[in-house]
Amino acid sequence: MEITVQWIRTSWTKESRGGEAASRRNATPIGFALLPAETTTSAHVIRMHERDGFKPYVTQEDCGKVDVQLREADGRLRVFPRVQPMFALPPLPPRPRRPPAVRLDPGQWVRWQLNYRFSSALGIRGWSYWLDTFNIAYGPVDADVFLSTPTVSIDEQGPLR
Repeated sequence: MEITVQWIRTSWTKESRGGEAASRRNATPIGFALLPAETTTSAHVIRMHERDGFKPYVTQEDCGKVDVQLREADGRLRVFPRVQPMFALPPLPPRPRRPPAVRLDPGQWVRWQLNYRFSSALGIRGWSYWLDTFNIAYGPVDADVFLSTPTVSIDEQGPLR
């Protein structure tokens, strides 16, 4: 069965925590049309960063490099994003209780969002922030699938201070 993966990472610093810059950041898309040449073995990866005015940069990467567990069993797809520690520190915000994995039937898709806050080495350069959005569809899809409303939506964003 086909699996379509889109991973969007939006990155910023304290400069985009408020005001006009935060408005630009909050206006970034959480779903994009798929590239015509995408395959089920590659992920549609979009990066947007504050230093570029949150302009989207689109690439393709091997699905194995995306921090999401994908497992097919009994005609369904189990989806569960991994939360990795950075620099051997626990990720912030803390996630003491994560939601359970999502199981998709053919023709369904999930949008799962997680946010992070990181300090540079020794805290010298201050905090940086990420928002990861995983759009994952099970079964054949149209190019604009991730522009529609997901079957399942998980918002795992916590307070970033």
